[in-house]
Amino acid sequence: MELKGKNLISPMDLSVEEMTFLFDTAEEIIASPQDFCELCKGALLASLFFEPSTRTRLSFEAAMLRLGGKVIGFSEPRSTSVEKGESIADTIRTVASYADIAAMRHPKEGAALVAAQKSTIPIINAGDGGHFHPTQTLTDMLTIRREKGGFGGITIGLCGDLKFGRTVHSLAFALARYGGIKFVLISPDELRLPEYVRDGIVDYAEVTDLREALPSLDVLYMTRVQRERFFNEEDYIRLKDSYILNAAKLKEARQDLMILHPLPRANEVSTDVDDDPRAVYFTQVKNGMYIRMALLAALLGRV
Repeated sequence: MELKGKNLISPMDLSVEEMTFLFDTAEEIIASPQDFCELCKGALLASLFFEPSTRTRLSFEAAMLRLGGKVIGFSEPRSTSVEKGESIADTIRTVASYADIAAMRHPKEGAALVAAQKSTIPIINAGDGGHFHPTQTLTDMLTIRREKGGFGGITIGLCGDLKFGRTVHSLAFALARYGGIKFVLISPDELRLPEYVRDGIVDYAEVTDLREALPSLDVLYMTRVQRERFFNEEDYIRLKDSYILNAAKLKEARQDLMILHPLPRANEVSTDVDDDPRAVYFTQVKNGMYIRMALLAALLGRV
C-alpha cells in the first residue's frame, strides 16, 4: 500500500483499503513493538500545536520517538512568529525546511488544508476547529475493530456536542463507508449533527434522550460540550450538562456495550464508570499512539 508523501486532512483522504492497511500495521506494532523501534530512524516530526492538547500531541510525539525518530515543534503559539502576524503558509514553508513530516492542530477550520497546499512535506491534520480530526477517527476505529471484530452491523450512539465535535464529524464520515452501520444521534436540538455530515450517512435516528437510546447500542461514543466553540457563555452553561453517563444509567445498557470518549472529559462520563469493563476510553488512548505510529511510518514510506 503506497501512502508515502500523502497528506491527511480529512478521513475521506484515506480509502477503506488504506485504512485497513493502517489498522493491520498498528496490530503488527501492538504485537511486536520491538520490531518497529528503529523504523523511522533519522526522520523528524514537526509537532505544531496552535491549540491546547494532551493526548493528540503527546501520542504523536511518543509515536515518532518509539519509531526511532525525533521531534521538534511547539505547544504554545505565542512563543512563535505567529504572535508577530506570520501566516500559516509562511510558517509551514519554514517548518518544511527542517522536518520530514508535520502534525498540526489549529483552532480555525481549514487551516490544515491551507498548510498542505503550501507544504513540501506531508501534513497530518491533528484537529482543525470544529471541522475534522482524522487521526482520532483512526484511533476510534482501531478500538472498535479490536473490541468488536469489525464494523459491519453495529449500532453506534454519538452523544453530546454533535454540532462542534470534530471527532464525531470525522467518525461519522469514515464509518458511513462501511455497510450495515446504524447511527443514533443523541443531542439537544441546538447541538444536532450538522446537515453536511448527516447527508453523508444513510441509516440514522435522532433522539434527545440518552437513557432511551442506551439499550439498543453496541457502541456509545460520548463527547463533551466544548466551551471553546461557543460564542455565548450562557448557551454553554445551559447545555454543558445535557448528558451525564453514570453507573446507574448503565444498568439499562447491554453487557457487551463499549463506551468510547475522545477525551478530555468534563463531567459527561462519571468516574464511577471507569472501572466498568465496558469503558474502553483509556484503552482507546493507547491505541491512538499505535495507529499514529502506523500512520507516520506509512506517510514516510517506511512500511
